Amino acid sequence: MSKVLDIAMAGIISGIVAYTTSQLGIAGTVIGAVLGSMLYQLMSNFFREPLDNVDAIKTQKLERSIFYVFPLIIILGIEVIYLLSSFYDTSLLIFHSLETATRWNLFRTIGVGLMIMGVYPLLEPERISPVYGLIVLIVGVVKLMVGFVDFNSPIVAWYSPIFHQFNELISIMLIAALLYVIVAIIQDSMMFKGEKDQSKVVKGN
Repeated sequence: MSKVLDIAMAGIISGIVAYTTSQLGIAGTVIGAVLGSMLYQLMSNFFREPLDNVDAIKTQKLERSIFYVFPLIIILGIEVIYLLSSFYDTSLLIFHSLETATRWNLFRTIGVGLMIMGVYPLLEPERISPVYGLIVLIVGVVKLMVGFVDFNSPIVAWYSPIFHQFNELISIMLIAALLYVIVAIIQDSMMFKGEKDQSKVVKGN
């Protein structure tokens, strides 16, 4: 289990370093390394020790939940920044930086990513609840539609006024949906851990 977690964290850290290096050069390598190190410490402190105390089957489910939720948290943060960008200049600058880094394909990338994540629970319902997958899939479709609002197409011309008029409301609804899925999956994982602890107490008696 520990080796799997180490490999996953190494992959994430390598991705961060590669991305920041491609965007910022040598300075990006330093920034990426620092961010990677902080992420490694955070995941080690919060996840490694609890996971070592859970049996194999429940550990695997908890592990899958953690790595499923992690990208959702990042996307949730981006969506919050996007919402705040309508009210605060600092958030607007951060959001524009994210858009520039993705060559103005941020929402399209997020939309496709969420749709892929949403399909996974539908194919593997015993690992992640299909309900959560359906919610993530719907959010992904909406974000993909948002990503194409500046695209010249009759279909886009039909739905784009809705997004322009209710932009903040839609963003709040998406934030609420992502937050619900994240909290629900974490709570489910904690329930597995609680059941394990309770079974140990019963056996001890």
